[in-house]
Amino acid sequence: MKIIGFNLNKISAESLSNDFKELKINTNIKIEDIESAKSDIFKKDEEAINIKFNYLLDYTPSIAKLAFSGSIVMLVNEKESKNILKQWENKKIPDAIKLPLFNIILRKTNIKALELEDELNLPLHIALPSLKPQKKE
Repeated sequence: MKIIGFNLNKISAESLSNDFKELKINTNIKIEDIESAKSDIFKKDEEAINIKFNYLLDYTPSIAKLAFSGSIVMLVNEKESKNILKQWENKKIPDAIKLPLFNIILRKTNIKALELEDELNLPLHIALPSLKPQKKE
């Protein structure tokens, strides 16, 4: 399995309130669709799979929302392709691709989310490293 494409189609960021007293940040990744992406440029035993996703960062209660929609194109062998598409008929994602798929979505969208959170003056949804003074002996 190789990731050969990642595209964001929609980015939405909205700040609704500056009251962070009871702030909770919920995240959700949803796979919308998985389909075969046929092409003549791949080897005979390889196929491309197009995976459409949504990723939501929800600052509750009604503080802010960040949403991303996009697609990932993966190159897999024919056997994997058939297995993935067959399981998707029941809206299931094979365990073999689920973790790498979600990790690539998080890696790509979290960078954009941090940028948008900074622009909207929102608390960051993940902690960034910071320096602390050394303790004196």
